[in-house]
Amino acid sequence: MATSTFLSNATISITQGATTTDLSDQGNACTITVGYDALESTAFGDTGHRFTQGLQTVDVSIDFFLSYGAAEVEAILSSCLGTGTTVLTISPSGATESATNPEYVITNAMLASFTPINSTVGSLATVTAQFTGGTWVRDITAP
Repeated sequence: MATSTFLSNATISITQGATTTDLSDQGNACTITVGYDALESTAFGDTGHRFTQGLQTVDVSIDFFLSYGAAEVEAILSSCLGTGTTVLTISPSGATESATNPEYVITNAMLASFTPINSTVGSLATVTAQFTGGTWVRDITAP
């Protein structure tokens, strides 16, 4: 049984090249899935499949409210598109890392595509950015 209630308020920073932009105030959903490739290491005489850790895997999905301008969502995502060099820094609540607020830094993430215009009459325009690949580090130490 859970011993505390957590209300999410993620911080999301995207770095492309030398420019880092905090897009926390433009996002409303964020999911990070981390893991490792499972490499089969089954040998003669084993009675079941055995696996060992391979390369890191990471997928990040972020829902943003679309905005347009020099340092806004559409421009930032456009600069990330197809580079495979994007750095994402994400924590569940605020910028100070701790055991109760781990920060994940994903380096060399790839944004293969996104929808720069998604308009419906009377609705806020949104976009889902799907980053994949790269390496990840979990940090719980305050700077």
